[in-house]
Amino acid sequence: MRPKTSSPRRAAPLIAVTAGEPAGIGPDLCVELARRRLPANFVVVADGELIAARARRLRVPLRIEAYSPSSAPSGRGRLLVQHVPLARRAAPGRLDPANSRYVLETLETALAGCRKGTFSALATGPVQKSVISEAGIPFTGHTEFLAERTGTRTVVMMLVGGGMRVALATTHLALKEVARALTRRSLESTLRVLRADLVRRFSIARPRIVVAGLNPHAGESGFLGTEESEVIAPVLAKLRREGFRLTGPLPADTLFNPARLRESDCVLAMYHDQGLPVLKYASFGAGVNVTLGLPIIRTSVDHGTALDLAGTGKADAGSFVEAIKLGAALAAAEHRRRRRRVA
Repeated sequence: MRPKTSSPRRAAPLIAVTAGEPAGIGPDLCVELARRRLPANFVVVADGELIAARARRLRVPLRIEAYSPSSAPSGRGRLLVQHVPLARRAAPGRLDPANSRYVLETLETALAGCRKGTFSALATGPVQKSVISEAGIPFTGHTEFLAERTGTRTVVMMLVGGGMRVALATTHLALKEVARALTRRSLESTLRVLRADLVRRFSIARPRIVVAGLNPHAGESGFLGTEESEVIAPVLAKLRREGFRLTGPLPADTLFNPARLRESDCVLAMYHDQGLPVLKYASFGAGVNVTLGLPIIRTSVDHGTALDLAGTGKADAGSFVEAIKLGAALAAAEHRRRRRRVA
């Protein structure tokens, strides 16, 4: 495939978009992006023929053009693609471990562009962790992969949607591993990164963070667990003395009430399924995953690869659209801050 190139200038941030697992709905969502009016310019980092084939399957007229710095923006029937070749042709809904390295190569390519300044932010489509692991590649998720590739010691996974921001003290761990992973040092590092990026990325001068307990009823004074008194409370007390605005540890079953949320800027949950079901109930299909602490801006969809929907035309691009919008907004804010510093 030899896509054409074209020319005018961009004013909006340029976002790198990775299509994710080639057998999933990521390519469908990229096709749909070309039909939306977005407040950002974007480049899809993927196999160009994969995107073209999915457009044909979905019966969506689409012109694929090779990305170059002088290319006109994507949109309305046109899609800029930075081509990364598949190892094997992908079929919707059928995982193939042979393409796992391709998935990671698209991430590497997009990340390199962000670090060089070619791209203002990275928005990632969903990947299938199981098939990457099946290919013999250790992989627990985008968050951990990007942290390792950028040499970032502490990153924080935060979802935005439904009028909430929910961050996680631990991410993709088996439940039986959570208590062991939750240490004073790890929790303090997480809270420092969370507060710093709420200030830096989200322009919240004095963030108010509500912190959940780990155990039912936040430990019930030690009868249902001691992590609250031995780990969480001492860290919160230390950081409050430094000026952090922290509430907790609070029982997670009563924390997510409208009155409490109105008085906070973010909730810190102790583990993945403590905080995310609430947010996803309020915003599924429009939530955005943000990785805090990285030297780049990274946003993502709030859902998985939906293999059963791939190639059917039933996939909803709402979360991907919101991820690009938020990435563009954060990139624009970063650009304004840099201009103020120079001035």
